[in-house]
Amino acid sequence: MSDMTALRAHRRGGPEVLVVEPAPIPEPGPGEVLVEVHAAAITFDELTWDETWQRDGADRTPVVPSHEMSGVVAAVADDVTGLAVGDEVYGLIPFDRDGAAAEYVGVPTAALAPRPTTVSHVVAAALPLAGLTAWQALHDHAAVQPGERVLVHGGAGGVGALAVQLAANAGAEVTATVRSDAHDLVTGFGARRVVDARVTPFDGPDSEYDVVIDTVGGETMERSFDVLRPGGRLVTLSAPPPAGKAEAFEVDAMFFIVVPDRDQLRHLATLVDQNRLHVQIAATFPLQEGREAFDSGRRPGRRAGKTVLTVRD
Repeated sequence: MSDMTALRAHRRGGPEVLVVEPAPIPEPGPGEVLVEVHAAAITFDELTWDETWQRDGADRTPVVPSHEMSGVVAAVADDVTGLAVGDEVYGLIPFDRDGAAAEYVGVPTAALAPRPTTVSHVVAAALPLAGLTAWQALHDHAAVQPGERVLVHGGAGGVGALAVQLAANAGAEVTATVRSDAHDLVTGFGARRVVDARVTPFDGPDSEYDVVIDTVGGETMERSFDVLRPGGRLVTLSAPPPAGKAEAFEVDAMFFIVVPDRDQLRHLATLVDQNRLHVQIAATFPLQEGREAFDSGRRPGRRAGKTVLTVRD
């Protein structure tokens, strides 16, 4: 084997620069395995990230997008232990590496874990980025505790839906905001209260929370300081909070970028297999329609959940 089919871009841009073409099968380097990709999930914004196109300031085109995947180990580097050919894995590939919109991808072992076995490769591929982001927001940064009041903005979105479920699993009392007709869906995820932000302000009288997880940003983040109790925690995923505002409100406010974590991936997979964590799929496209899959992010009325490329049956 020398070539594979891959979705690649030879210059920076949007979906219009993506082409399906032959590409060399990567050789796993030290600490890496070669994964036969079965499904790869899309993050539409990744085509706007600097990390997608360069490493340490140097251009790295042609690039392969899509950094969440589920598949089967096809080869291992000589120094790898704990993984073997034939193991079914899933994971989050570092953003400054080639992604998984291809028949094969090389992945550091630290970014992989055994995939959840009760769901398909498509569902498993949709979990790593949103799942790790929600987990790290709630547990690593907000340190949510049982009984705390948690507000999740964007509770029907990819990260928000998992944050609602993980917060409920942690014993928190969860309120979620949505901008869609997703009340029943988000209630089913464990939210005790769902606020349709199109018609009802989330910061009305008597609104007070211990933790806010903000997946929306902008004015929503700014207004969230008003609903935090003194000593509360705001974790935002869109941009760093305004300087000095946390101190003025006597709260903690933080922004972070998700990182791969094998132990957290294992825990997320266990929750899925225990039927305690559900992943929403918006749409699937075959690898050959990768450009159309990325372009679908521009369409109005898109369903909640992840868009996934199917690479193998």
